[in-house]
Amino acid sequence: MVSLGSLARKIFGSSNDRRIKGFRPRAEAINALEKELEVLSNEALQARTDEFRKQLAEGASLDDLLIPAFATVREAAKRALGLRPFDVQLIGGMVLHNGAISEMRTGEGKTLVATLPVYLNALTGKGVHVVTVNDYLAKRDAEWMSRVYGFLGLTTGIIVHGLSDEERKAAYNCDITYATNNELGFDYLRDNMKYDRAQMVQRGHNFAIVDEVDSILIDEARTPLIISGPLDDRSELYQSIDAFIPQLEPADYEIDEKQRTATFTEEGTEKVENLLRAAGMLKGDSLYDIENVAIVHHINNALKAHRLFQRDKDYIVRDGEVVIIDEFTGRMMPGRRFSEGLHQALEAKEKVTIHPENQTLASITFQNYFRMYDKLAGMTGTALTEAEEFGNIYGLEVSEIPTNLPVARIDEDDEVYRTVEEKYKAIAREIKEAHAKGQPILVGTTSIEKSELLAERLRKDGIAGFEILNARHHEREAQIVAQAGKPGAITIATNMAGRGTDIQLGGNADMRIAHELAEIPAGPEREAKEQAIREDVGRLKEQALAAGGLYVLATERHESRRIDNQLRGRSGRQGDPGRSKFFLSLQDDLMRIFGSDRMDSMLQKLGLKEDEAIIHPWINKALEKAQTKVEARNFDIRKNLLKYDDVMNDQRKVVFEQRLELMDGESLTDTVTEMREDVIEDLVAKHIPEKAYAEQWDMAGLQEGVSTQLNLDLPVEEWANEEGIDEEHIRERLMQAADAAAKDRAERFGPDIMAYVEKSVVLQTLDHLWREHLVNLDHLRSVVGFRGYAQRDPLNEYKTEAFELFQAMLTNLRQAVTAQLMRVELVREAAEAPPPQAPVTHGQHIDASTGEDDFGGDTALAVAHADSRVVPAEQRDPNDPATWGKVGRNEACPCGSGKKYKHCHGTFA
Repeated sequence: MVSLGSLARKIFGSSNDRRIKGFRPRAEAINALEKELEVLSNEALQARTDEFRKQLAEGASLDDLLIPAFATVREAAKRALGLRPFDVQLIGGMVLHNGAISEMRTGEGKTLVATLPVYLNALTGKGVHVVTVNDYLAKRDAEWMSRVYGFLGLTTGIIVHGLSDEERKAAYNCDITYATNNELGFDYLRDNMKYDRAQMVQRGHNFAIVDEVDSILIDEARTPLIISGPLDDRSELYQSIDAFIPQLEPADYEIDEKQRTATFTEEGTEKVENLLRAAGMLKGDSLYDIENVAIVHHINNALKAHRLFQRDKDYIVRDGEVVIIDEFTGRMMPGRRFSEGLHQALEAKEKVTIHPENQTLASITFQNYFRMYDKLAGMTGTALTEAEEFGNIYGLEVSEIPTNLPVARIDEDDEVYRTVEEKYKAIAREIKEAHAKGQPILVGTTSIEKSELLAERLRKDGIAGFEILNARHHEREAQIVAQAGKPGAITIATNMAGRGTDIQLGGNADMRIAHELAEIPAGPEREAKEQAIREDVGRLKEQALAAGGLYVLATERHESRRIDNQLRGRSGRQGDPGRSKFFLSLQDDLMRIFGSDRMDSMLQKLGLKEDEAIIHPWINKALEKAQTKVEARNFDIRKNLLKYDDVMNDQRKVVFEQRLELMDGESLTDTVTEMREDVIEDLVAKHIPEKAYAEQWDMAGLQEGVSTQLNLDLPVEEWANEEGIDEEHIRERLMQAADAAAKDRAERFGPDIMAYVEKSVVLQTLDHLWREHLVNLDHLRSVVGFRGYAQRDPLNEYKTEAFELFQAMLTNLRQAVTAQLMRVELVREAAEAPPPQAPVTHGQHIDASTGEDDFGGDTALAVAHADSRVVPAEQRDPNDPATWGKVGRNEACPCGSGKKYKHCHGTFA
């Protein structure tokens, strides 16, 4: 029986069909201009860019210019690249211009499609970002497509790892900038750690087109980008807390070894509160008051270190260092450290040197970074299965663009075997057969380990001459993938390897020419050899076509249908023949998760023999349903993570916007005065309660507060004895005294120097407190889940307490800025002072699929290099920090203040 929905689709077409149909009249209008543009000279074609800009300045919209602009780019591509965008590519470009996702099959020319909306949107002069998954693709696409943009008078920049700030700024100031997602995110975070607007490299977030949008906005969005730096030395805190744990009884805590969690019982919580109170470490009445978030986190870590982590099993102590032991391999992992203060808790337990933990200085998720763009678009071969997530989180609609030529690939039903061993036997047999007839084969695996396992198996079976690819060496990968279409070629790859490079039957002639003729200069000899290579590739293509095209042979189903579709989509580009088949076993991860035990016993009863496979469309359907369930679960996890990050994101926006306003302000005197007045208001309100009698006033406390926070020596206690005095009079006197002291300081410093000092103090104090706030939010996040046991929603609790922490941070900011500015003294000319530098930091982005840091090891991003010279005390000029070299955190500050360096000039270092 046909459903009403499918009947309606047959009559009216799907919503996607109707959307695509709506673009066709504009594609025809672009085609109608082709003859007119073909006869123009290069100069006349290039002059159209200035004409379009003039029309925009006169009030035309980008939509008004779409047809002539797209027609211009098409003609420029024909002249600069020898490529003419097809009608379906024009439609893909229109979808991108509308701020949506173009789903286009592999080989349909997405890189060229992007030039159409990129050119149109770059005409505004606000900059367009084209985002790729790795440095190799950013360089390749920018160099290739800049021929079109350069022909039309637009500039192109590239952002890759290892550039200086000046190079980055120049690249962002180009009309079009190609960059990787990681570099864009880190540049945004680093910009918001700068102390001068001129030092910032990005110039806004106008329009971004994300290539491989599913990989960047879904796969990589599971983990945030983090910039971290070393925390102050907190050895004493860890040692103090560690001393409490041996005093606890087994009844004071509960251990769950399976989940690796340790929690305090009610009796334990009470005991810990008493211990902390006796040590003067507890703020307020309860351990779970908002002020004690960090203490709770450290206490939990200490409990874990003592009761969950065993020496010589989970870690060893070698040469005074705690070294982690890998739970899977049993190998030591020197250099690796547990995060969130757990490693420091183990160091305190083992009584070895406690190394400072790294503190998150700034972080952002890709979801929140890319949602900052005024307009966002994306392209990929596989997005429809994740359309709900793109719509919900990014507000992006997915349009499936028809292929230029009909797809001729045959997708065969899955073959399911009982055991992994039987499956591998069948795979080896299939590879031998296809190889014997000269068919190129791409073997897809779900992990690097499984690639190696299969390669070993093939060697044992006498199959050699294959290439192994994994998503690690992008440039070499691209060369191997480009030649994977040669007759008889066998390429074993993880599903993500070599994305962004087409597999062309017969091989890629351009890549072969670049590789084989690199040493031969231009001239008749090179031209002859180029021609020979092209003819050879043409002949090899005929052989590959005759053998049936590319055979994609997958060794396992991924938990996401999208990844499987990416692999399938490697075959059958531009109407080429091809085939794809998945080989599965009941021992595969996905099959095990979905109850393969029952299926195994059922198949044995039905008499399935060894090395026999079950093949049926119903199995494909059942597997797709299982994958849909896993995708839905993963989407829920990402959505939940985003809800927590949104809380921090709202606060991050406020802080970053405030920083920009502070940097742009000529003078912060009004802001600083307002902060000082708020501090006085709070002091008076705290010590002189509303409607209280004079005898109930805490004038001694107020005098102490005035001395500490305002640096004023006033006879506050004596004021209480005056006739008719009230809180308003006291507030007024404090305001006048504070204003007079500030005015006197400003007159002594001069307006320019005072403005510089105020800006430096406010910005550095804000940054310092924001970093502490991020640590508190991390700690809150790690313990707030326990509120669920009390039938309270952890997310709501997190929102409430994060807001309270933010309010507390703002209060601390007012107090710290006021206290510093009321004490500051001029020790040298501010004009000579270099702007404050951001601290030494490292960038980190954990790959969600491998668990590895994309910026691990020697590629850690050093944002600023600390001066590591050791300078003798007598050679240091107290008035010139540039002469101090490396100063120990606990050394006396070289400025001569008498304070420790970490409490003076080293506060923000």
